[in-house]
Amino acid sequence: MVQDDSVLLRTEGRAAYILLNRPRALNALTHGMVRTIAAALDRWEGDGAIATVVIAGAGDRGLCAGGDIRAIHADAVAGGRASADFWRDEYRLNARISRYPKPYVALMDGLVMGGGVGVSAHGDVRVVTEKSTVAMPETGIGFVPDVGGTHLLARAPGELGTHLALTGRPVGAADALLCRLADHYVPSDRLPQLSAELATADVAEVLPRHAQAAPGGELAEHREWIDACYAHDTVDGIVTRLLDHGDPAAKGAADVLLTRSPTALKVTLAALRRARGLSTLEAVLDQEYRVSCAAHSSPDLIEGVRAQIIDKDRTPRWLPPSLDGVTDADVERFFAPLGEGELGLSPA
Repeated sequence: MVQDDSVLLRTEGRAAYILLNRPRALNALTHGMVRTIAAALDRWEGDGAIATVVIAGAGDRGLCAGGDIRAIHADAVAGGRASADFWRDEYRLNARISRYPKPYVALMDGLVMGGGVGVSAHGDVRVVTEKSTVAMPETGIGFVPDVGGTHLLARAPGELGTHLALTGRPVGAADALLCRLADHYVPSDRLPQLSAELATADVAEVLPRHAQAAPGGELAEHREWIDACYAHDTVDGIVTRLLDHGDPAAKGAADVLLTRSPTALKVTLAALRRARGLSTLEAVLDQEYRVSCAAHSSPDLIEGVRAQIIDKDRTPRWLPPSLDGVTDADVERFFAPLGEGELGLSPA
């Protein structure tokens, strides 16, 4: 066992295991954790004895609740560069996971949000359970889905990804499978046995012994209004369609959107639509890096984290406060090239 407080690494038989080990912080990712995982993947790729990599979270609350939002907030208030440096390594890790040459098995038990999606949903074997709660809730803190989230959600069926990205709503196992954020459902109490068996057998042999049909979800029955309303090419138009549709669930979605950062909503929709036209995860991550760096210097990120995480008064004062105050030029600023500061994962 190799131990460094926040990530536990071990190998057993044919498998290598990553355990995110900050259970009191819902295993939120720090820069050091990202570097530790990346170095382990590099080492195991060249180890012929390792056939499979498994990632899980310590404790009983979830795999990972995302990045260390308090640290990002403090850095934004100080006008620092630590967040940009963190995102650079985190997004490179997301791309690394998606291209990893050995089966990368993510046990998405419990809470999986933001950066937790980044270290799991780009793997090629993604397991959810009855306890799974998967979300990209960034618009609620004045931020925009990142870690390849716009790549994943832009490729969900119909407009399901747009609905999840704009509202930030969490989904359970069946809906995560429907939205292609996960591949297999396994009851939570079977995960220890599944994980242990990977030390002696291939994933293709182990999974069928544990995978089951997921309990019913919620999104499928709402596809009609979701696809119709979120197909509009502006957030203002989406909100109008939701309010006019007549389904109480559609109005509920509109009510949620009207509490989110207007700027984050418009930038998120633009990022999703642009992600549909980008052919690789790497290209989307390059785009997300520009957006994240711009968001870092915007007032809504600082205010959103203050209201939701720091003071917890749940009353953010967005700037501007309404959708009609966010111009096309305001949105375009988030996608401006960074010059020599680009992430540079995809060819120019």
